Amino acid sequence: MQTKQSVTSNVIWRFFEKCSVQIVSFIVSLIIARILGPEVYGVVALVEVFIGILTIFIDSGFSIALVQKKDAGDLEFSTMFYLNIIMSVILYLFLFFSAPLLSSFYEIDNLTLVIRILGITILISAIKSIQTAYVTKHMKFKLFFFSTFGGTFVSAIVGVVMALTGFGVWALVFQYLINNFIDTLILSFTISWKPKRIFSWESFKSLFSFGGKILISRMVDKIYQSSRQLVIGKMFTKSDLAFYNKGEVFPNVLVGNVNQSIESVLFPVMTEIQDDPAQLKNVAKRSLKVSTFVIMPMMTGLAVCAEPLVSLILTEKWLPCIIFIRILCISYAFYSVHSTNINVINALGKSSLVLKLEIIKVIIGMLILFISMWFGVLYIALGFLVVDFICQLINALPNKKLINYGYFEQVKDIVPNIIISLIMGALVYLINFLPLHDFFKLLIQIPLGIGLYICFSVIFKFESYNYIKDILVTKFNSSIKRESNK
Repeated sequence: MQTKQSVTSNVIWRFFEKCSVQIVSFIVSLIIARILGPEVYGVVALVEVFIGILTIFIDSGFSIALVQKKDAGDLEFSTMFYLNIIMSVILYLFLFFSAPLLSSFYEIDNLTLVIRILGITILISAIKSIQTAYVTKHMKFKLFFFSTFGGTFVSAIVGVVMALTGFGVWALVFQYLINNFIDTLILSFTISWKPKRIFSWESFKSLFSFGGKILISRMVDKIYQSSRQLVIGKMFTKSDLAFYNKGEVFPNVLVGNVNQSIESVLFPVMTEIQDDPAQLKNVAKRSLKVSTFVIMPMMTGLAVCAEPLVSLILTEKWLPCIIFIRILCISYAFYSVHSTNINVINALGKSSLVLKLEIIKVIIGMLILFISMWFGVLYIALGFLVVDFICQLINALPNKKLINYGYFEQVKDIVPNIIISLIMGALVYLINFLPLHDFFKLLIQIPLGIGLYICFSVIFKFESYNYIKDILVTKFNSSIKRESNK
């Protein structure tokens, strides 16, 4: 079983990787967004939806099954590696020949070639997904930092140079493609695992009994999540899609750093203690409290600072995305409630239950989408917010019985984080009324928000604040001790 120090170290490395990569990606996306218009972003966002749906077949389900299976070894990893390669080729060929139909349906002239070039990432993902499963299984998250940062840095240079030299949409296409290629290439050299010349249908059947249901549930969820963008891309303008997509990028960058850092490390830990419900509940509670303690103020702060932030760094042509940022910040603030509950159910090996939950959520979501899409993009976003809160309850219901950790107890655990985040946000929002340049508004709002949140946490003796502080102090002291012993 992983020690507390090992888990902490991996969380820090995962967070460092996510944070550094997202900062670079975010800055680059802002530079390119200022050069290119919303229309260009809308085209790439649409293509990414198609690719994202197909990539689920090789990125989800079986990768999780490899991590969840306690005794997964070379036989299982090699088997899934070869099956992934075959599946990726079939999927890419399907996308390649479907490209003209998609281009005709959405009435975009150069969409066919964009789909065929960007679709190469499906072939790359076949290799990367198994590498990711191996790193996660063996808790070697330090390796992710070098691979993802390397891919991000090289692709950032390519993207910016191509945008500046007038390549338009291809700047985004090749940035995305090169990022995935370099990332996978570095992992190939840094991880010790290499595919062996072995294959077993029995191993596949064993993994499929769990991973197959996860695959279907992820596919159902992905299609539903992507349906909003597909509807917006068809019924409204490409600029509308770009504004909605950019509105989601901002909160996703912040939440991705924190939630994925914690959840990707704690999932393999949960699988190790799956036979101890009491201990699993403690891990789930800690995960939910800590992640929301960090995510809640981030989303609140982003929502209240959205106007000066967008105006300053994206220019006024992107101002319509502000309303989507604020709506989606509310949704992403509670993202940990979804992920924590689903991770618990997956760790217990109940993939059939996850599939049932996804089907129920998609039926509700599609019904609300069908109603809201006739009123405009804003109502699609608001409808998603309603669905999101319904899905929180649905995801949490089974864990009341499985580990005695129901939805209302979960809400009770995060209420303090919600309250002080809202108080902090209200005080920070007042700065928007000052007659200052956007730069100076942000210069005041960001440190003020951080300072107020920390002060409230200290005054009210928040458990999560003390937990994070103790981890950082312990890690810092151990680093100093290692340096002094050299």
